[in-house]
Amino acid sequence: MSVTVAALAAAVVAVLPATAATAAAADAPEPVRHAAPADHASYIVTVRRDLDPAAVARMVGAAPQYVYRTALHGFSARLSPGQVTALRAMPGVEAVRADGQVSGFGT
Repeated sequence: MSVTVAALAAAVVAVLPATAATAAAADAPEPVRHAAPADHASYIVTVRRDLDPAAVARMVGAAPQYVYRTALHGFSARLSPGQVTALRAMPGVEAVRADGQVSGFGT
């Protein structure tokens, strides 16, 4: 997807009021519509609570593997480097972190 960051940011600002209204209405996880290339890394993206995580994913052409609305507010998805850059530049996106394994020690 060839979209400049400035154009993408302008689109986000134009959509923010509409996505805030739909955030409360959508409680079910979004279905995966298509698989991302296997060579794209998996990321967890968190967004402000007044935004619809699925709508934010759609703005960059991402297909969420899962939409989080309880402990986290965001989504997980395989993202291209361009999608990661675009998400990090969006107002309302709090974090874009590579998904990985963690382990705990002790009790």
